[in-house]
Amino acid sequence: MEERAINIIQNNWRNGFTIPTSKLYPFQWLWDSGFVALGNGIHNLPQAIEEINKMFSGQWANGMLPHILFHSELEKTYFPNYDFWNSNVNPGAPLYPKSSGITQPPVFGFVLKSLHDIHRNSEELKGFIKDIFPKVKAYHKFLYSYRDHKKEGLFYIYHPWESGRDNSPIWDESMNRIVIDKQSLPAYTRRDTQLMNAAERPTTDQYDRYVYLLELGKRYKYDGKEIAEQSPFLVQDCMMNAILIKSNDSLIQIGKEYGFDTKEIEEWQAQSKGSFNDKFWNDNLQSFVSYDCRSEEQIEHKEIGGFISMFGECATKSQAKSMADYLNQLHDKGYYLCPSFDVDSPLFDSKRYWRGPIWPQMNWMIASGLQAYGFDHIASIVKSDLLELVEKLGFYEYFESNKHTVQKINKGYGGDNFSWTASTVLSFLNSDL
Repeated sequence: MEERAINIIQNNWRNGFTIPTSKLYPFQWLWDSGFVALGNGIHNLPQAIEEINKMFSGQWANGMLPHILFHSELEKTYFPNYDFWNSNVNPGAPLYPKSSGITQPPVFGFVLKSLHDIHRNSEELKGFIKDIFPKVKAYHKFLYSYRDHKKEGLFYIYHPWESGRDNSPIWDESMNRIVIDKQSLPAYTRRDTQLMNAAERPTTDQYDRYVYLLELGKRYKYDGKEIAEQSPFLVQDCMMNAILIKSNDSLIQIGKEYGFDTKEIEEWQAQSKGSFNDKFWNDNLQSFVSYDCRSEEQIEHKEIGGFISMFGECATKSQAKSMADYLNQLHDKGYYLCPSFDVDSPLFDSKRYWRGPIWPQMNWMIASGLQAYGFDHIASIVKSDLLELVEKLGFYEYFESNKHTVQKINKGYGGDNFSWTASTVLSFLNSDL
């Protein structure tokens, strides 16, 4: 498995960065690249460094890191492409590489810390960290300056794609409030459903709303402060904020070791940690949930993002125990861990993207979080479940979560030979979980 994983990443390497998979995703994605650098960096540190540098080559003047970099303007097989985003309506967006106008989970802080822990004596890595540290900090500052409209240490998203969990049921109610005149939408042709089974992808109605929010962002030049006033979709995502807290903590630890000034990061962190539990914990569900800033209420669904709170070490010990107990119950009920949505909900769909399947990089974060709280047994199940699925079904983008269904199929879902799946396998095979 390790050899196959290494080969997949090498085959997906494209002149300085790793594509997630051929055909379906031909460009560079933010959190994909972070996770690829994390796993690939175990064996190939120079390539991991190049990967991260390539991602930051598209950083905007305001610090934003776009969720897609279009390193080739000739590649036309993906929608929405760079011309549809037209990110240069914002004067701080670089002319090259072209990019999208939204961001994704801020993973690079903890990725740097992981690489540093593995290669502590590498002079190449030490030099790289000195160069990249202020750029990662600038990205975090963007989130606090442009996306924390309430100045409470929690940032918002205005597009479900930013969360990484594109079509999760947690966005349904917020998205369904958007009234769309389809005649006002620009003409577009989806590419994903031409390449993959439509039953595994977001629906047409969901995509219309994605395009609507993309157009709204473009109208306001992708400026976070103006979008906060105008966007009908405005959510503080508990998962993204937990990842930011984890990455803040990583930057603080690195900064202290290298003698960098971390005072501003520590101030952000104190405010974020102080707000996180009060805003996102839901007693009824015994889990963390996201918050809809338009309806001014919690989004009351149990889903995979809530468990990332353990990765960010935002949960109390008793809260972490409740979440660990729930995962144990799912395991006993015949599910692989960790399904991306509540298996008891009528909205659960074990096959369709973020409405139920298992995602490799999520398992890595959840297993790491469980281990941080001392729940080693269930952490090892989260790890072994992912490795078993990859061994049985291949290096796919995501996987069926129902064990009974897995017995009847012979492959995973989404793209094959997927980079972050290979990277997660490398991380798990080289970890002490």
